[in-house]
Amino acid sequence: QVQLEESGGGSVQTGGSLRLSCVTSGRLFITSQMGWFRQAPGKERELVASIGTVGTTMYADSVKGRFTISRDNTKNTVYLQMNGLKPDDTAVYYCNARPAYDVMYWGRGIGVTVSS
Repeated sequence: QVQLEESGGGSVQTGGSLRLSCVTSGRLFITSQMGWFRQAPGKERELVASIGTVGTTMYADSVKGRFTISRDNTKNTVYLQMNGLKPDDTAVYYCNARPAYDVMYWGRGIGVTVSS
């Protein structure tokens, strides 16, 4: 059974920071592109950031310059450092592992609330 365990969510004020973490099994982690998605109330799930197996990163325009995705292959963990948080960043954040183009695994999601 594939498990992705997210942590680090919570509530902050505008301008604050949070760091999300997601850990999974070593075998899956090493072979997967890892990503963070989010879903705000009433909206579709959207990609926030992703990082490939060799460290190539991609960000949604809305978070460029504020969020940083990274991975630690020794800990099977992917991180999302979120700085300069805004109320529009409020959402449930999901960790995603993609070992192949048509294979995706999801975490349960973790809440982030940014108050003005």
